[in-house]
Amino acid sequence: MISKLHRFHGHTSLNFVYRHGVVTRDQHMSLRVARNNRRASFRAAVIVSRKVHKSAVRRNRIRRRIYEAVRLRSGTITAPYDLVFTVFSDQLANMPAMQLQALVERMLARARVIKMARPASQPVRHDIVTRKED
Repeated sequence: MISKLHRFHGHTSLNFVYRHGVVTRDQHMSLRVARNNRRASFRAAVIVSRKVHKSAVRRNRIRRRIYEAVRLRSGTITAPYDLVFTVFSDQLANMPAMQLQALVERMLARARVIKMARPASQPVRHDIVTRKED
C-alpha cells in the first residue's frame, strides 16, 4: 500500500485531474494523468465502481493490488503527477501479480509518467529508418 503522502484526499483533487488530465485506456482500466506543480511528489487514486463487482471485499482487493503495483514503481515517478486509475473489469482481482504490475507499468509508460526500460531480448535496431515520403 502506498503512503498517505501519495494518496488523494477529497473530490476537489479528482475534479482537477478530470478537467486537465490526459487519458490512457486499456481493456481493464484507464489512467488519467495531470501534472500538478503545486505538489512535491505524485498522488494516486484508484476508482472501482460497484458496477465492476457488487462485493466491497472484491473491489477493495482490486484497489489494494493496484496501489501496491504503483508503490513498487514509485521510485521511477519523479515529477509531481496526479494519477487516477479507473477500473472497468473485475478480472484484475484474479490476475497474477506480475501481470498486473506489468499492466500498470505499461500504462504509466504510455502516459509518459515513467520511462520503460527496454528488455535485453529486444535490442535497439539502428538499421531501420522510417521516412515519410511525399
